[in-house]
Amino acid sequence: MQKIISILFILLITSASVLEAQDVIFQGSAKNVVRIGQRFQLIYTLNAEGKNFQSPDIDNFKVLSSPSVSQSSSIQIINGSVSRTVEYSYTILLEAIEEGIFEIPPAEITVENKTYKSNPLKIQVVKGGSTQQNQQQNRSGNTNTITLDDLKDDLFVRAVVDKRTPIQGEQIVVTYKLYFRINISNPDYTKEPSFKGFWVNDLLKNAQRLPQYQENYKGKNYHVAELKKLALFPQRSGQIKIDPMELNVQAQVKSKTQKRTRDPFFDSFFNDPFFNRYQTVNVPLSSNGITLDIKPLPSSNKPADFNGAVGKFNLNSSIDKTELKANEAINYKITVSGTGNVELVDKVDVSFPPDFEVYDPKITKKINYANKVSGNKTFEYLIIPRTPGDFKIEPVKFTFYDLSKKKYISLTTPAYDIKVDKGDGSESDYVYSGVNQSDIRYIGTDIRHILVDDPGLKVMGLFFFGSTLFYVLLAVPLILFIFFVIFWKNELKKRSNIALMKNRKATKVATKRMKKAEHFMKENKKEEFYEEVSQALWGYLSDKFSIPLANLSIDTVNETLTEKEVNENTIKIFIETLNNCEFARFAPGDSNTTMEKIYNEGINIISHMERELR
Repeated sequence: MQKIISILFILLITSASVLEAQDVIFQGSAKNVVRIGQRFQLIYTLNAEGKNFQSPDIDNFKVLSSPSVSQSSSIQIINGSVSRTVEYSYTILLEAIEEGIFEIPPAEITVENKTYKSNPLKIQVVKGGSTQQNQQQNRSGNTNTITLDDLKDDLFVRAVVDKRTPIQGEQIVVTYKLYFRINISNPDYTKEPSFKGFWVNDLLKNAQRLPQYQENYKGKNYHVAELKKLALFPQRSGQIKIDPMELNVQAQVKSKTQKRTRDPFFDSFFNDPFFNRYQTVNVPLSSNGITLDIKPLPSSNKPADFNGAVGKFNLNSSIDKTELKANEAINYKITVSGTGNVELVDKVDVSFPPDFEVYDPKITKKINYANKVSGNKTFEYLIIPRTPGDFKIEPVKFTFYDLSKKKYISLTTPAYDIKVDKGDGSESDYVYSGVNQSDIRYIGTDIRHILVDDPGLKVMGLFFFGSTLFYVLLAVPLILFIFFVIFWKNELKKRSNIALMKNRKATKVATKRMKKAEHFMKENKKEEFYEEVSQALWGYLSDKFSIPLANLSIDTVNETLTEKEVNENTIKIFIETLNNCEFARFAPGDSNTTMEKIYNEGINIISHMERELR
């Protein structure tokens, strides 16, 4: 029997060793030559699961995005041996800003407690236009370049604060507003403002979409999107500066027209709006900085128990019983509610009688993030009187600075008289722990009586351990596992060609997303509609040609599809559909007609490309 078990274990080890170990490879890659103003990707690939990715120090390029992580995997079967390859990609978007040859130092990552470094990269930055379109225009002598000055009245960001001279601890609201009168898309934050010296709450963190509305600013009507809305609570007095927020936005603007002749007839002909074309430009935006003058809290008449609460608050208390027996539990609650820095209220001072056993309070809070931070914080105490008698819970005092009255206000709870009777003996055997009083432990029963009754022991003549049935049941899981491995190897042979599987399912997945988009269109859900159409188009392209989503962008679609020998007209229609979808999402005054047009374009281009590739 022991030989049988040994053979089974050998078979188990042999069949389980279907995965081959492989060396860890951590490698960086990027374009060798780029132009000033050109955006490009710095990609680090890792063939194992890592953690603590450390980006290199990049000094000579502008970092446009933090590392984004993607994962891909593949399985191969060679001579019955199964191997699985996993690849993680860390992508950083950069922009060339000065001419020269620069070296990007290695990045670092940890795999199984061991640190690995990537290869360094050398990149040459040369002079040149930012896009192929500008190069063609320069060669033809045109100077119809769109500058930032041309857009300063149509697209900008403002930081708006509701109060510039608050008192220390007072709630102020800072809103970052994006004003636009042209079509925009793809806002990308490049520098987030820091708020040193403030306690910060995001008032839009529960919002499903950014607030948008129309506003008249300096005599002009704008569409406004609130990018960020923050409640700030200054923790110190004095002047505090908040740096500007920076971001990039893609804008669709009308190209400048240029006279081609000196003949007035031909000049007016070529300057006709019919010949005006639109171009997409990347616009860097920066908000204004903010300087706040924080006033200190009044020092005169400041109560000794003041803990920094500023705003408008209420204080309430409740108790579930005032007459009980010894060793029974009491629930005592104190609630602080109002508008202000209620989250910073970390404790209340309660004086309990020394004969009470008091557990740490259970603290719950309910905070409302609307136009300002408000809500309540509850401290729930579990107390257990151990001896009989008459006791008193003294009033609780809470002090805050009232902004409307401009003075310190003290609130108090009522006192509670507690009458504790002697227990009847049954309760003395138990102690209730936890606010829910659900956990019970014995006290006073540390000595147990010896059992004198017949315990009912029986003599067993047969033992299951070591029996034939024991070994059979032990071998069954091993045999089943071996059959499972053989079955799974056969199944992997069918699924090893991942690219083919994705290719076959590409149209089905895209059609499913378009049906979902049609559902959102009927319900007039604009944001969800455009999100589904965009994912359908990008997902179809990724699955059909086995291209990772991380490597796809508007700028690379033309190059990628051309390499795949896709018809030039089909490429043009596909790119136009992607652009129309992106711009329609942010277009002011969108209508159901536009959504229906985008939907039909998406259906048509997917059907057209599918017929062409058969």
